[in-house]
Amino acid sequence: MEVKENLDFGKGYISGYTSIFLGILSFLGVLCFKYPEWLTTPEFREVYTGESMKILLTACIVASFFFGVISLMVSRNKKWALIGILFCVMAIVTGGFNVAPSIVNGSKWYIGLDWLLLDLFLMAIIFVPIEMVFPKRKDQKTFHEEWRTDLIYFTVSHLLVQFFGIITQQPAKLFFGWIGLSELQAWVQNLPFLIELFFAFFIADLFQYWTHRFFHTHHFLWRFHSIHHSTENMDWLAGSRTHFVDIFVTRSMAFIPLYVFGFSTITFSVYVVFMAIHAVLIHANTRINFGFLKYIFATPQYHHWHHCKDPNYYGKNFATIFPFIDKMFGTYYLPENEWPKDTGLLEANFPKGYVKQAIYPFTKSPFDKDLEMEDYSNR
Repeated sequence: MEVKENLDFGKGYISGYTSIFLGILSFLGVLCFKYPEWLTTPEFREVYTGESMKILLTACIVASFFFGVISLMVSRNKKWALIGILFCVMAIVTGGFNVAPSIVNGSKWYIGLDWLLLDLFLMAIIFVPIEMVFPKRKDQKTFHEEWRTDLIYFTVSHLLVQFFGIITQQPAKLFFGWIGLSELQAWVQNLPFLIELFFAFFIADLFQYWTHRFFHTHHFLWRFHSIHHSTENMDWLAGSRTHFVDIFVTRSMAFIPLYVFGFSTITFSVYVVFMAIHAVLIHANTRINFGFLKYIFATPQYHHWHHCKDPNYYGKNFATIFPFIDKMFGTYYLPENEWPKDTGLLEANFPKGYVKQAIYPFTKSPFDKDLEMEDYSNR
């Protein structure tokens, strides 16, 4: 197995970063136990148990301290080890080993910190090792120059899970809530689970396909969506770089059919969890081609062509889940053993940092000339 050289094994960097990562998660996890009504998501609390989260929290504290000690022993730069151990100690002092699950009184407003921590933890332990062992771009650094910006995007979209959930449900309720869909919704919910699940995936992906394609062909909307295409470092965090206007419109159009057809709660939950994992996967820096599955589900190779910098391949692979939707509308492209040489946008000027990128599309186009913008909006 080949591993990227930029990781510097044996120098204490990996153990130091791991200690900090787990230490921060542990400290924030303690806060979730102390203030669950404000920091945790009611719907998500039904998925896990307090006892299981207590075990996971204890394991993270112990692992953070362990990796901190390892880094302290082998690294010349003690800073990372000390920071990791500091967060570990803060988690212990604030009651990390003595937290107790409690009955939560509902709160009208909350921050989805539990959803953020669990998703970040799971995605990191799954995809960081995959990118280390099976990288597509071996010279791409694990901590490239804009990884902090992408991490902020990841954090904001998770912490505002309630906000985005409310604003994306409103269009569906406004336009379709008065029709009277109880019979249709009862029929859908009586379908066999696997058929209902496929139907939900297909209808949501179909709506998202055309929304995605519209963002590429409408000049003003392309300003917002181009933020997503601005990264030249495709990795497990790259999919999170999405402007909040893009998130609002795209999620609304995906959720509207799910609301109209009345899919069951379990189906909707499976869809949300699948998309959370799959969106990370298709942007990951991995050369795994997934065999015949790449013709059934979108894969990194498939989606990387959508981010291709070469103008000859613009306007391809808009589907998020099913490639056959692109085949239906003539936008499918997947050569057998080829990957795009580069990803990103040619001759585009984007500011660095989350706040500047959030404001920028409202002020002007990231492209210097209107002609360049027209070319890119047809990607």
